Amino acid sequence: MSDLSKNDIDRASFAFSIYDFDGSGKVDAFNLGDVLRALNFNPTLATIEKLGGTKKKGEKLLTVEEFLPIYAAAKKDKDQGGYEDFLECLKLYDKNENGLMLAAELTHTLLALGEKLEDKEVDEVVKDCMDTEDDDGMIPYAPFLQKMCEKALGGGDEGAAPAEG
Repeated sequence: MSDLSKNDIDRASFAFSIYDFDGSGKVDAFNLGDVLRALNFNPTLATIEKLGGTKKKGEKLLTVEEFLPIYAAAKKDKDQGGYEDFLECLKLYDKNENGLMLAAELTHTLLALGEKLEDKEVDEVVKDCMDTEDDDGMIPYAPFLQKMCEKALGGGDEGAAPAEG
């Protein structure tokens, strides 16, 4: 834990306290991913499990003392991406280098790559984040990604992608 600054510990403790729903000083390991996302991490499901998260509620409770080493490990983990990383990935689908990609290609990507989403989840993402397709079936992908990142962080602007401009 010596590699965490006082500010890191304060931030982690605050995020932890938000998910301490009953004031017991413990957080259900089922919510570990949510606590890490509140700290602006984007852990994969595999990473959450590796760090001690559980798939079912009530299996394991974590104290803040147990959480801080997990937070330190998450800070060191390079296997997570942010807005800029995701933007670079979507640029691969931008054939004309004009900020547009086929909406169908984006939907297919969400269904097929990485941690695959279910049809219902993709429909929700499309409804919430995707702009209307143009006559050629294209959408601007940067605004889509920015909305996705904001939603992943709880809908607020803090820690969201930088404004284009």
